[in-house]
Amino acid sequence: MRYVSTRGAAAPVGLSSAIAAGLAPDGGLYVPEAMPRVDMPRSSGYLAGTAVHMLEPFFAGDPLATELPAICAEAFAFPAPRRELRIDGAYLLELFHGPTAAFKDFGARFLAACLLRLRKHTERPLTILVATSGDTGAAVGAAFDGVPGMRVVILYPDQRVSPRQAHQLGSFGDNVRALRVAGSFDDCQRLVKAALGDTALQADVPLSSANSISLGRLLPQMAYFGHAASSAAERMNTVVPTGNLGNAVACLWAREIGLPIGDVVFACNANETLPEFFAGRPYRPRDAIPTIANAMDVGTPSNFERLRHLFGSDETTRLHGRAESVDDAEIRDTMHRHAASDGEVFCPHTATGIRVFERLRMAGDRREWTVAATAHPAKFEGIVEPLIGRPVEVPETLRAMLERVARVEPMAADTRTFADWLRGWRQ
Repeated sequence: MRYVSTRGAAAPVGLSSAIAAGLAPDGGLYVPEAMPRVDMPRSSGYLAGTAVHMLEPFFAGDPLATELPAICAEAFAFPAPRRELRIDGAYLLELFHGPTAAFKDFGARFLAACLLRLRKHTERPLTILVATSGDTGAAVGAAFDGVPGMRVVILYPDQRVSPRQAHQLGSFGDNVRALRVAGSFDDCQRLVKAALGDTALQADVPLSSANSISLGRLLPQMAYFGHAASSAAERMNTVVPTGNLGNAVACLWAREIGLPIGDVVFACNANETLPEFFAGRPYRPRDAIPTIANAMDVGTPSNFERLRHLFGSDETTRLHGRAESVDDAEIRDTMHRHAASDGEVFCPHTATGIRVFERLRMAGDRREWTVAATAHPAKFEGIVEPLIGRPVEVPETLRAMLERVARVEPMAADTRTFADWLRGWRQ
């Protein structure tokens, strides 16, 4: 299997090269040269086994192919249950049972397992850059914490993540450093892309990415959608809360390779880049708007390039998905109402997906739908607890992380300043 850039101006590469690079030389994102087809058996309940079966074609001919079972065992060491809600026809795909209580744990651990094997004979450390609007950075920090030969730089928008998220981001060891950027998530993402595309900087400081622009993050995210779909009674219609489009593209890729996934709806917050596009308007990236579903505060979703590449044109892309925008008032109402009526407690991002499901019901859609639950509500206690009127129990792994000392440094939203900081990091 070879991988090409979404922008078409870079030579095809193998999977290991694509994962190590993060971003293609022409600034595009790596995608499979051709999508394989996978014949999935009924689920056996073993998520790591499903992941191996789904991902084998993507690893074909690559040096990492023989390592795939071990990589999947390390990455999928916790469950992703699909359970029925006390809401007619609704299921929840719980993706928050990992060490940082967010779905990003699966992809981050998978990427770390891949890079550790690719870099085991390399003396110079590899610096992983990750822009985060909340959950990605903690997952990547946890996955690479203490890993020899690896360093991580987490960039997050100052004052735009929850207090517990911010504490997580700064709570790791000496090889993981957190920078609070004076700007938005899009500014953080811009700094990462500029650094990855700076050949002079790369010569001084070998760099890669752990955002969903990395294939090593996105490919494993297909597995939990495929695993859930293979155990469902019928094709799994899915609502995916999304900001940067990584999880949503993973769901569509899983459907594209043959998994029994039906319609896919993207649940967005008040950032309307995607809803406007799917409503028929031209794609128009813009500055992100801060919301209470902060991990989805993205105005320029990187993975839109992969979405457009998959279907070939804007018109065809619109035929294969749709996007709905949910504002803060609706998110709050959804969390409060369900906690009071049926005892279900959702994080703001998951509540966005639940609201979109409710709209489908009100429009007359009586089919079963599965909503991806992206994070545990305890990560957003300042928003959730006042709405539900009681404390949210904190998972043990999250509690342990919050008990650590957190260290964070300020960073200007300036590419030269960031490049100088990277060159000056001595460990």
